[in-house]
Amino acid sequence: MIVPIKGFIENSLIEWEGKIVSIIFLPTCNLRCPYCHAPHLVQTPNELESIPSDAVIDKIRQNLGWVDGVVVTGGEPTSHKRLDVFLELLKDTGIMVRLDTNGTNPQVLKNLIEGGLLDCVAMDIKAPLRKEKYDVVAGVPCDIEDIKESVRIIIESGIEYEFRTTVCPTQLDGDDIEEIARAIQGARRYILQSFRPNHCLDTEMLKIEPYPAETLRDFSANAGKYVEYCCVRGEEGKVFQRNW
Repeated sequence: MIVPIKGFIENSLIEWEGKIVSIIFLPTCNLRCPYCHAPHLVQTPNELESIPSDAVIDKIRQNLGWVDGVVVTGGEPTSHKRLDVFLELLKDTGIMVRLDTNGTNPQVLKNLIEGGLLDCVAMDIKAPLRKEKYDVVAGVPCDIEDIKESVRIIIESGIEYEFRTTVCPTQLDGDDIEEIARAIQGARRYILQSFRPNHCLDTEMLKIEPYPAETLRDFSANAGKYVEYCCVRGEEGKVFQRNW
């Protein structure tokens, strides 16, 4: 087994804007974000059946021509030592590859990009890049310098990328989102994702009401002063006029 695959979606129209993609789910994660929507991949991955990697590769080959790309997500994919071997097999099919990451393993990310194994990176930024805040939102102690280094690597990579933040009312407010945007100033794309109170790692999160859509749009408008493009997930391409 090259990497343990715990989930495979053959086609999706919403995961990678403008593309039809397959999605591959890898288990385990070094963070414990309380709002995580994949607790089974994080806490009990060994209870999930593994899908043979050769079966996934074969299915991707069969779908070439109408599926544009594949998204490798998790969990945290960079936690797997043979991720590069698996990505090389994906690239050998001729498919485009996007990696979803939390940015905690910048050297792995750098090696994958320099090896030509990625066409796109989507990095989650959990909170403003201050350790005391980041540790709370991520659920474990984090090395903020690693997060900053991953941001730098991605921005300078020359490949397609996006940064994104899940916005939970008990963890982040508009000032926090603006601070994140300042930290990635000049980035091409920053996406805000609404917190969803379902299947959360911390069941206490199920009691929290998400921000109203208009509030998230206001956060997006403020963050958009620092990056080339910012929007709320699901509203890509829409233009909103603020009433000042």
